[in-house]
Amino acid sequence: MSGNLLNTSLLSISKSEKYTIAHQQLQELLNGESDSIANLGNAMALLKQTFSWWWVGLYRVEGEELCLGPFQGPVACTRIAYGKGVCGSAWKQAQTLIVPNVHEFPGHIACSAESQSEIVVPIFNNDQVIAVLDVDSENLDQFDAEDARELEIFCASLVPYL
Repeated sequence: MSGNLLNTSLLSISKSEKYTIAHQQLQELLNGESDSIANLGNAMALLKQTFSWWWVGLYRVEGEELCLGPFQGPVACTRIAYGKGVCGSAWKQAQTLIVPNVHEFPGHIACSAESQSEIVVPIFNNDQVIAVLDVDSENLDQFDAEDARELEIFCASLVPYL
């Protein structure tokens, strides 16, 4: 690991620059490491460290539920049903969902009272959703189209480990 993130003041750079660094750092972390849990755990830590979001984690598709995978942040919901909450809805719709205010999302599952906004990115393998990336912020209206685009690219790198 080159330490790019450790040597860069993340407070003084733009969101676009943070994503550029995160994509590069992810490739460095994944290069030469085959252990799925290590790679997925480091990927979640990388996002949390880079953007200081409240909660970052993966939910893997297991039958008709999403099951909690590697994450960074407070204790989370372990299982989410298909079509339920933001995560289950993103899975069902097979599209990224940006929720500016989780309190206005019908059926939102409140794993943490601190969460105010959320983005959920489905991860595909052969056109099937195999997992979702769930990111929560303690700030309202935290996520936008740039986050959706960049996180979709980030997630594509994780497919071999899911």
